Amino acid sequence: MSEVIVNSVYFGAALSLACYSLGLVIRKHVPSELCNPLLLATIFIIIILKAFHIDYDTYNHGAYHITALMQPATVCLAVPLFKQIQALKKNVGAILISIFCGCISHVLVVTGLGYLFGVDSVLIASILPKSVTTPIALGISAEIGGIEAVTVIGVVIAGMMGAMVAPWLYRVLRIQEPIAQGLGLGTASHAVGTSKAVEFGETQAAMGSLAIVVTGIMTVVIVPVVAGWIR
Repeated sequence: MSEVIVNSVYFGAALSLACYSLGLVIRKHVPSELCNPLLLATIFIIIILKAFHIDYDTYNHGAYHITALMQPATVCLAVPLFKQIQALKKNVGAILISIFCGCISHVLVVTGLGYLFGVDSVLIASILPKSVTTPIALGISAEIGGIEAVTVIGVVIAGMMGAMVAPWLYRVLRIQEPIAQGLGLGTASHAVGTSKAVEFGETQAAMGSLAIVVTGIMTVVIVPVVAGWIR
C-alpha cells in the first residue's frame, strides 16, 4: 500500500468509515445480530492492518478524529430523552433503582468471576468500569491503578455484546417494556448499546441515553470503593 496514503492524516478515518459502511451493507443483506456493523468493521480493520503491516499508531493518527467526534455526538441522545421527559418523571424512582442494581451487578459479576478464575487484582480493576463510555472508563481505570488498554477492550466487548445479544435476550425473556429495554442496553452497554436501543424505538433510545449518564455517575462512586477492597 502506498506510503503516501498510509501516512495521510485522513487514512485512519477513511479506513474506519469504509469498513463500517461495508458492515452496514452486509448487515442489510444478512439480518443477523452477529453481523453487527461495529463488530464487522473492527474485524475488517484488523485484517487490513495485519495484511499490509500497518502499525496501530499510524492508523490511529487519522482514526482519532472519529473517536473525538463520538463524544459530542452523544449529546444528540438528549433529544429523545427530552421528548420522553414525562415518562422519566413518572418512573424516576424505578429507573434510578434499576440502574443502581445494574451497576452493582456489573461490579459483583466481574469481581466474582475474576476471583473464581484466579485473575490478577489489577486486571479485575481494569475491567470493572467496562459498562461506561470510554472517556469515563479510562478516567476510573487510571484512578484505581488499572491497565487502560485492558479497560478499552472491556468497554468495546461490553458494548458490542450488549448490542448483539440484547434483541435475542429480550425475546427469550419476553421483556417488552420499552423503558426496561432502553435501561438495560444503556446500563450494560453504554453508547453502543444505546445506538441499538435507537432501533427499538424513541422511548428505548431516551432511556438508554439516560442510563449512560446515571451509570457513569454511579460507577465513578462504586468502582473505586470496590477496587480498594480487592487490592
